[in-house]
Amino acid sequence: MAQPEVKNNRTDRIKQPSRKLLRENVSWARKALGSAFGSRAKISLETLTLEFGFSVKGGDLQIINSNWYVTHIGLIGLARRKRCSGIHVEAVDSLCDSGANRFVLKATVFPSKGSSGFVGYGDADPSNVSSLVRGAEMRVAETRAVNRALRKAYGIGICSVEEIGAFAQPSQSSPEPKKLPPQPANGNGQGSPKVRDRLCQIIRQHQLDPNLVKAYATDFCAVKALRDATREQIENFVAHLADWAEKDRNALLCQLNSYLGQEAGAA
Repeated sequence: MAQPEVKNNRTDRIKQPSRKLLRENVSWARKALGSAFGSRAKISLETLTLEFGFSVKGGDLQIINSNWYVTHIGLIGLARRKRCSGIHVEAVDSLCDSGANRFVLKATVFPSKGSSGFVGYGDADPSNVSSLVRGAEMRVAETRAVNRALRKAYGIGICSVEEIGAFAQPSQSSPEPKKLPPQPANGNGQGSPKVRDRLCQIIRQHQLDPNLVKAYATDFCAVKALRDATREQIENFVAHLADWAEKDRNALLCQLNSYLGQEAGAA
């Protein structure tokens, strides 16, 4: 009669890390979303946590309009945990037009050595990517293709953030984010605040974590250190941050939380 008890204890030990991650995910989601974290979002989060081991704190998941989306980081992490055998990506030449920055890529994920592979296609052109990543359409198409193939390989029904280009991409009914007027090199604009002052104002007004904002700004400007960014890049980031904070602060908080643990390297 001792054997069933040992088996149950072993099962409990296996479930403990998942339950701990679930408690952590729920805690982070509540902090970031507040009242927007409803019962439907909580149930979905429980499934995604226990079945796939996704971490909100680690940036594996983002929530937009009460719907969870998996990120490229989350999918790659899942593939690593599942010991994915390999990922092959190639361009579909007949559908690509480099002159128009239109690219279609095909990704094949091999979850195991004996697998015949799961195929996913990703497309990108100036009409379906954010203006913030114009010129990088081929990389966007690659990420989308890999994400789709990984979702098929591991049975993930929810869409990935990169496929819909949700972040930093205004809705069709919303105007493009307004850019701050150009300022002289000394930062003393004609009647307009300095970029730094404007950024600090946004952080205070919307109660944002300045370290996470700094890490996000570094990524947004595509530089290794924020000091390497140009004034125009910083101005665009500040305008984007202000626009997003006004339209959907909860989604912005989720994006900033994805940089937890990375902010120290953004200096």
